[in-house]
Amino acid sequence: MTAVPSSSGDPRARHAARAGSFNAVAAQYAANRPSYPPALLDAVEELSGRPLSGSRTVDVGAGTGIASALLHARGADVLAVEPGAGMAAEFRRALPHLPLVRGDGNALPVADAAADLLTYAQSWHWTDPARSVPEALRVLRPGGALALWWNTNALDVGWMADAAGRAGRFLGIDVAAEQRKAGERVERADPSGRLDFTRRTVRWSRRVPVDTHLANVATHSALLVAPEEHTAAFLAQERARLLEVFPDGVVEETYDVLLIVARIP
Repeated sequence: MTAVPSSSGDPRARHAARAGSFNAVAAQYAANRPSYPPALLDAVEELSGRPLSGSRTVDVGAGTGIASALLHARGADVLAVEPGAGMAAEFRRALPHLPLVRGDGNALPVADAAADLLTYAQSWHWTDPARSVPEALRVLRPGGALALWWNTNALDVGWMADAAGRAGRFLGIDVAAEQRKAGERVERADPSGRLDFTRRTVRWSRRVPVDTHLANVATHSALLVAPEEHTAAFLAQERARLLEVFPDGVVEETYDVLLIVARIP
C-alpha cells in the first residue's frame, strides 16, 4: 500500500480540517471508539483530591459524550462543551439528560469560578494553550482541578506495534515516534508553566470484533482527511492482516491512558 499523497498549504488550515473531520462520522465515532476504565476515574479523583460525586464538572471537547457519560455515572454534575455540530447532535441523541453547550476550550461559555473540575478527554491538543490555560484558570474555583487524558496504543504489544507501523507507512509518518512524544504532552499542555501537572498512566484493554476495531481506526483524523479511496484500500488490507493474527475475528486492543492533572490553589 503506497502512502497517501502529502498535503500542502497552511498548517493551521490542516489542523482545523482535522479537528472538524469528526463531525461527519459522529455516529461511527460513538459506536466504535474505546471508552475509559474505572481505574482512570479513580485516578482522576486521587490526583484532583476530590470525589467526582457532587463535583461541578465541565467536560470540554465532549464529542459524542463518552467521558461525560462516565463522569455522570460517577455522580458528577456534568456540563458538556462541544464545538462540532455533528458531534453535538450525536451527544444530544445519546445523552438527552445531560446539558450541552456549543463552544471550545479557547473561549469557554462558562462563568468565572463555576467548576470544581475541568476535563478534556482526547481534546486538549485541539486547543491553543495560550488561550485555553487562562480560560481553565478563569473557570475553575479555588481548589479545583484540570484533568487531561488520552487513550494511546500500547506499542509494547506486538500486533499493535506492527499495525502502527503499517498505518505510519500509509500516512507517511512515524507513528511510534509520534506516540513516544506523548510524554511531552505534560510540557506542551502548558508552555507557560502556570500549571503544575501530576502524571499517571493507566493500562487497560478491550476485546472487539475486527470490524469494530477497523471502524475505530477509521475515525482517527489523519485517516478522515485522507482520500477516501486510499483509506478504503488500506482498511481492506489491514482487515486481512488482522485476521491472520486473530483468526476468530476478535481483536484485543490494549491502551495506556495518559492522565495529567493540575490542582488550582
